[in-house]
Amino acid sequence: MDSIKKGDLQQCNINDKIVQVRKETGLFITMNPGYAGRSELPDNLANLFRPVAMMVPDFNAICKITLMSEGFKQNETLAKKVVTIYELMLKQLSKADHYDFGMRAIKSVLRASGRIKRECPDLDETTVMIKSIRDMNLPKFIAEDVILFDNLFMDLFPDCEEP
Repeated sequence: MDSIKKGDLQQCNINDKIVQVRKETGLFITMNPGYAGRSELPDNLANLFRPVAMMVPDFNAICKITLMSEGFKQNETLAKKVVTIYELMLKQLSKADHYDFGMRAIKSVLRASGRIKRECPDLDETTVMIKSIRDMNLPKFIAEDVILFDNLFMDLFPDCEEP
C-alpha cells in the first residue's frame, strides 16, 4: 500500500472496520438465482450492490464469430444451423435434468468443430459441424430423444450423410 498515493485511496466503513479501497476499483456480482442449485444473495449483501439489467446474448453472432476464429468459411450458414438445432432441441426434446442446450453447450460444439477442422483440414465444413454436433450430443440423450434428434438433424442437414 505504500506505493499508492493517499489521494488514490478511499476509506470505507464495513462492519465497523475501516478498509482502504482504490477509487477506481469496482466490485461486481453476477447472479442467476433461477438456475438450478443457486440461491439468492442475502439482503445485507444485496443492499451493498445496485442491480444492473442483463439481456440474452445474440447466440447467432457469437457462433458466427467463434466459427470465423476457428477458420470456417461458411460461418454464417453454419452458425444459423447450430443455433437453430439447439433451439429445436430445447423445445422438442424431453426435459431431462442433465440436458444443457444453452451457450455453454453451443460453445463446446464450436470448440470441438474447430479441433476437428484442424485435425482433418480436407473435410467439408458442413461435415465437420455435423460430426461435432452429433459427437457432443448423442451420448447424453435418453433413448426416446435419439429418434427425435435424428429427425431434427435430417431436417436441418438434408443433403449430408452422417459422418
